[in-house]
Amino acid sequence: MKDLKPARILLVDDEDRNIRLLEVLLHAEGYTTLSANNGRDALKIAAFAQPDLILLDIMMPDMDGFSTVAELKANPLTQPVPVIMLTALDDRASKLRALEAGAEEFLTKPIDRADLSVRVRNLLRLKEYGDFLNDHNRILENQVVQRTAQLENAYRDTVFTLVRAAEHKDEETGHHVRRISYYCRALAEAMDLPVDFHDAIFQASPMHDIGKIGIPDHVLLKPGSFNHEEWNIMRTHCALGASILASGTSPYTEMGAEIALNHHERWDGTGYPNGLKGETIPIAARVMQICDVYDALRSRRPYKPSLDHQQSMSIIIEGDSRTRPSHFDPNVLSCFVTQSERFAAIFDQHADA
Repeated sequence: MKDLKPARILLVDDEDRNIRLLEVLLHAEGYTTLSANNGRDALKIAAFAQPDLILLDIMMPDMDGFSTVAELKANPLTQPVPVIMLTALDDRASKLRALEAGAEEFLTKPIDRADLSVRVRNLLRLKEYGDFLNDHNRILENQVVQRTAQLENAYRDTVFTLVRAAEHKDEETGHHVRRISYYCRALAEAMDLPVDFHDAIFQASPMHDIGKIGIPDHVLLKPGSFNHEEWNIMRTHCALGASILASGTSPYTEMGAEIALNHHERWDGTGYPNGLKGETIPIAARVMQICDVYDALRSRRPYKPSLDHQQSMSIIIEGDSRTRPSHFDPNVLSCFVTQSERFAAIFDQHADA
């Protein structure tokens, strides 16, 4: 379980002759020793040298053994080190006080060699086993961290693959989905949503229009406005996207499915596909919705010119024939307005070629 180096024992006693006696006894058993003549030095040496065991005298000036062991056990660096208290006191109250302070064992002076040998050996075995368990737990924790990182990378690869598929279907998607990630994360941060939500929506939001993979080219790529039938076909991309992502088990694909289905829902209930209203719309979709509208207004399309930042903000805040403030969660809208310059910077940084 542990290497074959001899155990190292710290001896703490204000009487040099007591330390020398213990050194003789312990060296004969094959142990190495360190020594300190007072409690304060013992604390420093124990934290620095990390001994396997401490033999600690109770009756010392300035800082007695009770105070010393209490501080040893309060320090995470020295807490695992077992302590044997050494005392000339033979009353039950002192022994109980030593154990309550954190000592694992105690020995009464004068020290019996056989008793010392047995107590030291038993506590060193317990320490060795405790170290083995701690090392094993650290190995398991590292393996969990590594496996979690591998899973997260796999999730991100899945998202990237799906988004790349959408880009091949619709060339206008590429820069749009990159900006959407940054918009959504910026807004989530500004709204003080949970930290894990920030990463999740950054990874999940690019999949919002993944359902357009299933829309026929003659509709998806049509340069003009849709007729009634074409519009009904186009609206199915929400359910198609949710269906594509529904089998995913990662937090990214789960949120992606939620966003894909609901990002065209509106706070006032006038959206699609299900006419959800208010807080029945998932928060991730509410964040995504206003980001999507802003970017759509800023972007040039075959059927519309691009608008500048101020024009786009005016439409979202004041409304026009298609967009109204009532479409957005009021809290999301209010926070979006405070972050408007950040949105403008993101658009410029990731502008279409």
